[in-house]
Amino acid sequence: MASHIVGYPRMGPKRELKFALESFWDKKSSAEDLQKVAADLRSSIWKQMADAGIKYIPSNTFSYYDQVLDTTSMLGAVPPRYSWNGGEIGFDTYFSMARGNASVPAMEMTKWFDTNYHFIVPELGPDVNFSYASHKAVDEYKEAKALGVDTVPVLIGPVSYLLLSKPAKGVEKTFSLLSLLPKIIPVYKEVISELKAAGASWIQFDEPTLVLDLDSYKLEAFTAAYADLESTLSGLNVLVETYFADLTAEAFKTLCGLKGVTAYGVDLVRGTQTIGLIKSDFPKGKYLFAGVVDGRNIWANDLASSVNTLQELEAVVGKDKLVVSSSCSLLHTAVDLVNETKLDDEIKSWLAFAAQKVVEVNALAKALAGQKDEAFFSANAAALASRKSSPRVTNGAVQKAAAALKSSDHRRATNVSARLDAQQKKLNLPVLPTTTIGSFPQTLELRRVRREFKAKKISEDDYVKAIKEEIKKVVDLQEELDIDVLVHGEPERNDMVEYFGEQLSGFAFTVNGWVQSYGSRCVKPPIIYGDVSRPNPMTVFWSSTAQSMTARPMKGMLTGPVTILNWSFVRNDQPRFETCYQIALAIKDEVEDLEKAGINVIQIDEAALREGLPLRKSEHAFYLKWAVHSFRITNCGVQDTTQIHTHMCYSNFNDIIHSIIDMDADVITIENSRSDEKLLSVFREGVKYGAGIGPGVYDIHSPRIPSTEEIADRINKMLAVLETNILWVNPDCGLKTRKYAEVKPALKNMVAAAKLLRTQLASAK
Repeated sequence: MASHIVGYPRMGPKRELKFALESFWDKKSSAEDLQKVAADLRSSIWKQMADAGIKYIPSNTFSYYDQVLDTTSMLGAVPPRYSWNGGEIGFDTYFSMARGNASVPAMEMTKWFDTNYHFIVPELGPDVNFSYASHKAVDEYKEAKALGVDTVPVLIGPVSYLLLSKPAKGVEKTFSLLSLLPKIIPVYKEVISELKAAGASWIQFDEPTLVLDLDSYKLEAFTAAYADLESTLSGLNVLVETYFADLTAEAFKTLCGLKGVTAYGVDLVRGTQTIGLIKSDFPKGKYLFAGVVDGRNIWANDLASSVNTLQELEAVVGKDKLVVSSSCSLLHTAVDLVNETKLDDEIKSWLAFAAQKVVEVNALAKALAGQKDEAFFSANAAALASRKSSPRVTNGAVQKAAAALKSSDHRRATNVSARLDAQQKKLNLPVLPTTTIGSFPQTLELRRVRREFKAKKISEDDYVKAIKEEIKKVVDLQEELDIDVLVHGEPERNDMVEYFGEQLSGFAFTVNGWVQSYGSRCVKPPIIYGDVSRPNPMTVFWSSTAQSMTARPMKGMLTGPVTILNWSFVRNDQPRFETCYQIALAIKDEVEDLEKAGINVIQIDEAALREGLPLRKSEHAFYLKWAVHSFRITNCGVQDTTQIHTHMCYSNFNDIIHSIIDMDADVITIENSRSDEKLLSVFREGVKYGAGIGPGVYDIHSPRIPSTEEIADRINKMLAVLETNILWVNPDCGLKTRKYAEVKPALKNMVAAAKLLRTQLASAK
């Protein structure tokens, strides 16, 4: 029985790639230094999987930014603004597309399906001249082979690549991206031919868009693409991998009918209903790569249950045609549990990170082959039983309070228009009020202070003194810039979710459980293992301290329940909405304490609400109902004069705009600039929005500093579709990843643009 891993985390167990990337971007190290770190990481990953007994080991899943951008490079689909003149794409062009540069903005970034991982969206049109411009897939296959590891090269499939793209600026929005298939297939053929020549015997095409609700013409594109590739694929074993959801009957039929394809990979964790399709209509003589080990969560696999599932499938496809696999790339999990020295033994026994999942996959394959490791399976069963019976998992009072929530929809008593009037009388803000999203740059000195306090190298008094000084610096800067509604900069927080999770019951935390979000940005998701409650206030001291430093409104900064849920590793022993309701009650307590402390503006970030939207439309309504309800629970008890903000970023919001309105926030700030102001099209199409709204006026994920004129132009575009009295002026997102040398001039220009427009609006009256 063979084993397979779809993909593997690339940052390294101690975030080695992150630090190498940032050193290179800061011009503190060379391209050769970066390439050396990357090569060492790839080598260790391949060796680890080979030593664990994995037969089908992936290559070309390593990336300096993301795998879709790698495919854009492979196809030579570089937008003209980057002035690429052909040849092999190097770091300058590659990172300019990802991050922008001093003269041109980055490409759009959005979420990878319903995960917290991001990708750079290809910009395509009828005039793109595709060419084979990055040999990375072949180079990495050869690199692994030279180390004695025969890998399965992985490519984003041609149809998924096009379906994940968007029409370039200036191209009609109705342009059919799939019409470009005949233009990109020749490049794929070149890559395949080179891989064959290099000795590859297997190749993996990731076609995750097959799990979406696809029209028949999109499904036909898969059939056409692989028919065109069939002759080039001759002599290779070809795996088409799908993940993140069930396949529809139509998609399953399309997948199984693809020409030249030897094997099909399916997610049997988030796609359990696909098993029924396999049992009823799996093609004879083909391989099934059965994804039974969860690639998106950190709980130990139920090995006995997985063996039962695999035995059922073995009876259908045959012993020699069944391959045990991860459900998707392990990119979405932490790297190695071995590095966790501070987790207590009980919780640690319940977990499996990427390295442990590799072992689980191989243990299942061996068990099916009659070589079951009895001790390993017994330890697994004991850990599962321990988790199920542990008293630390259950809190009866919390469960009772959460169950009672279903009897109300928790709406504020007064409509948003009346609330905004009451708030304006109290806050007295100008037209086009300016604000920021929350965080300010996290300097090395600030990180040192937090690190030393955690390590007990400095006293609590010294820590509080240092954080107060940082808050004062941020408040003074905002007053100097003449920003209207201030933030305290979040100097006490390394991560917006981790910070709250550390103060809530039912959460556990790792030391090195880092997961890549985009580029060099890593997050350390908390682990929700039990019922959630708030033992003590979490932010009141810092928000009150900041408000005491200024007469201007100071936002209290919270993370919303849906975002805490979606950015955590969530318990899998109860429905997600039940856990979300528990978190909502905890945040509600915090909101009401902030209000009592005199904080009149409270931001409850729901950056990840759209991210959690199920991939299938039939499941949207149920998710949005409980997600929006959870947000409303947090603030249903505040006074009309307390202004509730929320923030959302880096997703496509247009399809859920009515649910966003139903959240009933007083003000929403939302990413807009990097996505070519796609959000504004909703309002052009006639959606009426009566609450305050701040579509971002500049992209904070790029070091580029926008001019006053550029920002003013963006604001004017917003004024064309939004009422003046509801429009706010703010960046796309928080500023923690930027340097002060970038933040100060960008915010200065933002405020100048708002003032320029105020003057123009006043003179036009």
